[in-house]
Amino acid sequence: MDFPPWMQRAIQARLDEVTARIEHDPELSRVRGETDEAFEALFAGKDVEQTSEYAEWENLYIVSKGIENERLYMQGLRDGIQLTASLLGQSMLVERGNESD
Repeated sequence: MDFPPWMQRAIQARLDEVTARIEHDPELSRVRGETDEAFEALFAGKDVEQTSEYAEWENLYIVSKGIENERLYMQGLRDGIQLTASLLGQSMLVERGNESD
């Protein structure tokens, strides 16, 4: 099922808005800062993949991506519920309007 162009633009605009908000999230910023520090320490070692710094960086990177994905998922879920409720509400109003005719 293809969405009309106006809806595709609206969905993209909402995704851009939510992504920008998540990018500036304080918790995610803190974790990213820790991830960046761990990444810098990573290259100070000789055998990168065998160092504890690599493991620390990898863990922090996974956590930061997990937080980002969780926030995107939850906002998408809330938006989907709102959209569904709105569409159902409009549908019920139309049906009630047709019944009174």
